[in-house]
Amino acid sequence: MTLLGSILQWLAWWGYCFVAAGAIVVLCIRNREKRRGVLRLLLVLGGVLVGSIFLAAAYGKMKPFPGFPWGWGSLKISITYFVMQVESYEILSPAASNLVAHVLPFFELFLGLWLVSGIARRSSSVLASLVFFCFMALITYAWLRGLKIKCGCGVGPDEETGPGAVLRDGVRFFLPSMLLAIGSFYERRIRATELSPAAVPSAAHAD
Repeated sequence: MTLLGSILQWLAWWGYCFVAAGAIVVLCIRNREKRRGVLRLLLVLGGVLVGSIFLAAAYGKMKPFPGFPWGWGSLKISITYFVMQVESYEILSPAASNLVAHVLPFFELFLGLWLVSGIARRSSSVLASLVFFCFMALITYAWLRGLKIKCGCGVGPDEETGPGAVLRDGVRFFLPSMLLAIGSFYERRIRATELSPAAVPSAAHAD
């Protein structure tokens, strides 16, 4: 694994600790101005951490197998293997599984970069939360059907579908994305309140 891959995997695996700790810090700050300042900083950090999950997932699906260099040929082999993982869920047809397996890694790469950029953070964080929820629903569905398959997440150990995988995704991935979304909307609400006419003293009151 390259240094970049190792860093992405570490951030994706342990980032939830920093996001959860940041949420607690914000709740403990009573001063509104200080709270907003800290929240802004934490939202930037949260975007990087949640984005790293998707970047690590994309990397995990596209990285070459041991002994193969990075290249178009090794990418095709990795994607072909991911096609088999998608098919193992027994939900989509072979053609649909092939399409999803070829699109999903690049979608995760795009969403990860979007989250890291901080552009339209509310939209990207809500989309990330929906994606994680869908992943958890698919894992639960496979487990309820009794399928003994690997989750194929691409982040951390390749865990078998079941309660453990759902709990892992819920705590490590879904929770920080939800906290990022909630924080983004909360910061927007604070800014809207400060810019509202009621929050700005009129000239008459100033006199």
